[in-house]
Amino acid sequence: MDSPVEHRTLAVDGVRSPVLVAGAAGPDIGEAVVFVHGNNAGAKWDRLLMPVAGIARVIAPEMPGFGAADKPAQWPYTVAAYAAHLDALLDQLGVERAHLVAHDFGGPWALAWAADHLDSVASMTLINAPVVINHFAAKLWRTPVLAEALSRIGNPAVLRRVLAMRDPGLPADALESIAQHMFARGTPDAVVKLYRSTGPNALAPYADRLTEFTGDVLVVWGADDRYVPYAQTDEYRRIFRSCEVQPVPGTGHWPWLEQPDTVAGHVTEFLRRQLGRSR
Repeated sequence: MDSPVEHRTLAVDGVRSPVLVAGAAGPDIGEAVVFVHGNNAGAKWDRLLMPVAGIARVIAPEMPGFGAADKPAQWPYTVAAYAAHLDALLDQLGVERAHLVAHDFGGPWALAWAADHLDSVASMTLINAPVVINHFAAKLWRTPVLAEALSRIGNPAVLRRVLAMRDPGLPADALESIAQHMFARGTPDAVVKLYRSTGPNALAPYADRLTEFTGDVLVVWGADDRYVPYAQTDEYRRIFRSCEVQPVPGTGHWPWLEQPDTVAGHVTEFLRRQLGRSR
């Protein structure tokens, strides 16, 4: 990536988020591709973000509770709170038209924001972003006492082994990063609060408003995801008028980490068609 990479720290009501900004702005300086991570920030965007930065301005914040962002004990950790935090970050960065790229819980956060800002959404790319969040790990995080105990006695080595069994295609560096981030100070508590504040039907409060979106949506899905099954893509086809679904066979929950060239190809081809379109 030839364009410079800038690392900023922005605060929303005193809660700080590191934000990566890269790529060249197009004719519309308020247009940007916005990457929204999920649980957790250890699944680095680099393998996807760098190719996209070759064609557009890109923004990738770390959200409260994850990565190097603040993890205040009293923060709400609800989908609505994350949507509001994202809104304030985009406002500070001068983003008027957002091409959303969201993974995992970043899907509900980004879509909750989109539901209230449809005129500001240029396009959406959803990568293994759940409609229903009721997999085994979600049930664990919602279980009183058990979740608190595991968050304190768990460790990266055990999580690495679990991830390797469930996503055998993940590279070693990705396994290490995800495992280390999950047990960073403050993150387990944030994860417990997030899952408990979010019912299984994460998109239910926003689905009706999202049906009004007339832009294009790309859904990229690791077809062997053992957390969020491929069948959930049917709901996106129902919600959105123009929805393209690209399965990535042989990959799990983090397809861009397993097959970066394939996923980057799908995403950059889609975004090339979207960038600079008139409102």
